[in-house]
Parts: sequence; C-alpha cells; structure tokens
Amino acid sequence: MKINNLSLALIASAVLLLSACKKEGTNSTLQIRMTDAPASYDEVNIDLKEVNVKFASDTTGWVSLQAKPGVYNLLGFQNGVDTLIAQGTFPSNVVKEIRLVLGNNNTIKFGGQTYPLIIPSGSESGLKIKVSKDLNANLETLLIDFDAALSVNSEIDGYKLRPVLRIK
Repeated sequence: MKINNLSLALIASAVLLLSACKKEGTNSTLQIRMTDAPASYDEVNIDLKEVNVKFASDTTGWVSLQAKPGVYNLLGFQNGVDTLIAQGTFPSNVVKEIRLVLGNNNTIKFGGQTYPLIIPSGSESGLKIKVSKDLNANLETLLIDFDAALSVNSEIDGYKLRPVLRIK
C-alpha cells in the first residue's frame, strides 16, 4: 500500500513539474525585406504605403506591420542588395499571406523619360503574396524578390506593373 501511495505521489509530482516547466508562447520579430532582379530600365519606382500580414490561425484579417513608407526604386536593390520595408513582433504563428499596399506615385524611367506605372488594385487590395512561414525563432526574415523585367508590361493604355514576386 505504501508503494502505491509513493508511486502516486511521484507521478503527481512529475505531472506538476512538467506543467510548471511548460514553455510559454514565444514571440518572433518578423522582418520583411525587398530586393530585385536586374532589368533593362533606368528606374522602377513603387510608392509603398503599408505592409500587412495574415496569419493562419487568425480570423480577424490583416495585421499591420511597422512599415517604412516611401517611394522605392526597385532597381536600387539588385545583386545581393536589399532593404528593410517593415517589421513587427508577434506570438509564434504561421504567416499565411503578405500584402503590400501601394500609393499612386509609381513610375518607370527608361531612355531618360519618366512614365506613370499603373498598378491595378495596388492601392485597393494591394499586392498579395502567398506564404507559409512558421514564426518560431527570435528573428524571422522574409525577402520579397521583385522581378521588374517580368513585372513591367507596356500596354495600349500605358505601363502596368503586374508583379512577379518570389519569397526567399
């Protein structure tokens, strides 16, 4: 009988010890960086207003990151050069999607001439990128690689950006 009581006491102690040592949820700092593949234009400028993320376990929708809004010349971020465009700290989760919301000051320059760059739905729904990235480490970085050469199209009504993006 004493052995059974001792066994029960040891099991209860082990359960309490394991539950007390249970790891609390950790936070990860998510950084979104941007780079570009080479293109034959002088400049490809996008007017970045917001960067949002959507998490797999979140039903509330888009979450805003601390963005660095401004006009970015994509061609300035080539050959291993990138720039930080947004970051935020979140509990462990899975990033499901990233959205870049763009303004109206988008241009393309080539041959010394600057032209408006139309981005369909860029300011309404934004440029959306599907992702499946676990946030487990203290610092997680996602690199958005624009391919300006494939993204810019000359159409009847002007130049349009139909982004070709990859996550690295």
